[in-house]
Amino acid sequence: MELFSTTEYLILSGLVLGVVMGATARRARFCTFGAVEDYILIGKTDRLRAWALAIAVATIGVQLLLYSDVARIEQVFYLDPAFGLLGAIVGGLLFGLGMAMVGTCGYGVIIRAAGGDLKSLCNFLILAVSGYMTARGLFSIFRNELIDRFDIELSPIKGQGVPHFFETALGIQSATLWLCIGLFFGLSLLYFCFKDKDFRSSGRDVAAGCLIGLCVVGAFWTTGFLGADPFDEVRVQAISYVLPLGDSLIYLMTYSGSAISFPVSLVIGTFLGSFIMAYWCDELRFESYDGVREMRRHMLGAMAMGAGGITAHGCTIGQGISGVSTLALSPMIALFSIFVGASFGLHWVLSGSVREAIDLLLGRPFNG
Repeated sequence: MELFSTTEYLILSGLVLGVVMGATARRARFCTFGAVEDYILIGKTDRLRAWALAIAVATIGVQLLLYSDVARIEQVFYLDPAFGLLGAIVGGLLFGLGMAMVGTCGYGVIIRAAGGDLKSLCNFLILAVSGYMTARGLFSIFRNELIDRFDIELSPIKGQGVPHFFETALGIQSATLWLCIGLFFGLSLLYFCFKDKDFRSSGRDVAAGCLIGLCVVGAFWTTGFLGADPFDEVRVQAISYVLPLGDSLIYLMTYSGSAISFPVSLVIGTFLGSFIMAYWCDELRFESYDGVREMRRHMLGAMAMGAGGITAHGCTIGQGISGVSTLALSPMIALFSIFVGASFGLHWVLSGSVREAIDLLLGRPFNG
């Protein structure tokens, strides 16, 4: 007789992975927007390389899972034949812009809220509602009619993974090819990370990148292997922080009529992990808005992140690390779009001028 059911194993796993994600981000100041901000404003790349390290570790781990055929990686929605090019671009740009207006991503919103940031608590609620409305509510009408209907069907090549294109061109189907491409991509990122002397000496950033990458692999293995119950099979899921925020809010409001799931337990665990680390490091502080203008910017930014994250099918973690680790094409495009949107948004917030932000983004002098 098993100690726990499949569902209970998944809930417990989500909680543990979430605690590690939350504690790591709080302790190491792991933040995608912070990485972009450091690079653009002061040319510092430590946090950017930590984030790239997480992608490298996740990619190598996920491709090893795929090669060993133990976690149903081939079933993840990232590799679906429906290639959402428009959604990846529009949603990514919108998410990146919202990220700049708020100052962090959906993952960071949880981390900051757990430390007493009331702005992030408000952002959490708005992001959760906006994302849920875009996925399953009123806003989904516009997403379905204006974005998803233009998805490109890639059934002839069996999916949107980059190796799918190579398999079609070479006329073969090989798990070894996927592993080789994954290892090449992952090792290239590792080289980018560790060629920098400052990053090599930053144990905190190295540990953060490794831990978060391993958590992503752990999420795929947990849902793909433990969730492969023939009587109660669970779809393979990754770590993401857009729709799970909405699902968590729904769960909290309808506790007696709903069941906790892996994504919800992940969000709860992330909050707990960040709170514990904030308490341990004496970082619990109540913070609020400086004024109406800042509050308006944060509210609009959180709404943009929710709508954009669902339209792009993920956030900087869901698409940027989890999605990219599967070698799918749309997450890579979404990630690039998020970076562009965040860079433009950062220049816009700092300058207050759309024209100047565009000029700065394109690297040309502003002409007034």
